[in-house]
Amino acid sequence: MNEDFTFSHVTGGFDTHIQKSIRNYDQLLDDVVALSRYFVEDNTNIVDIGCSTGKLTDMLFQGNQDHCKNANFTGVEIADGFRKALEAREKFKFFYGDVQDYIFENCSLITSLFTLQFIPKKDRQKVLTKIYQGLNLGGAFIFAEKITCDNPMIQDMLTFNYYDFKNKNFDSNEIMQKEKTLRHMLKPNTWAEIKTQAMSAGFSKIDRFWQNHTFIGAIAIK
Repeated sequence: MNEDFTFSHVTGGFDTHIQKSIRNYDQLLDDVVALSRYFVEDNTNIVDIGCSTGKLTDMLFQGNQDHCKNANFTGVEIADGFRKALEAREKFKFFYGDVQDYIFENCSLITSLFTLQFIPKKDRQKVLTKIYQGLNLGGAFIFAEKITCDNPMIQDMLTFNYYDFKNKNFDSNEIMQKEKTLRHMLKPNTWAEIKTQAMSAGFSKIDRFWQNHTFIGAIAIK
């Protein structure tokens, strides 16, 4: 998986950048933490795929301390640019490398925010299957992805609505430069394709809980 997509080098920091890039991103994080409380269990593993600076990993840790002090939290990150930020977080472990090389086991919860969309399409099914197999019965995979719409007219409307939002924080050259950078890395699926892949991995319970523009948050339960 190419690590350039992480934008760990952006001016002002990655967390600020993504908050300005995805409307209501903070609300998405809050929802993920709230949902996590239904699944996190003591003496199990909680894995945050593509953890970047470890912000969500820390939020999950803090959000479950009152009832699961013996749960194990791990962040998985491929980009060296985030290593300094992660090393400053001493409450949990980190795996530096490709998620395809990570072994999931005894997991009550696995999260992935805007990471699968950067994994080559030929490898996504394999990763989803590994995630499913690594979850305990009743465990959950909570994830967020950028999607493409089934209808081209709606796709255009949402795309330009999104550009209007981004233009409040970035100038047009910055927006288009990022689009050019992501062109060969970001390969989104439709919601139907994502749901089909999740079900092929073994999940039978899957649904969306959040959406803004063409960004969705979803949950799949084993």
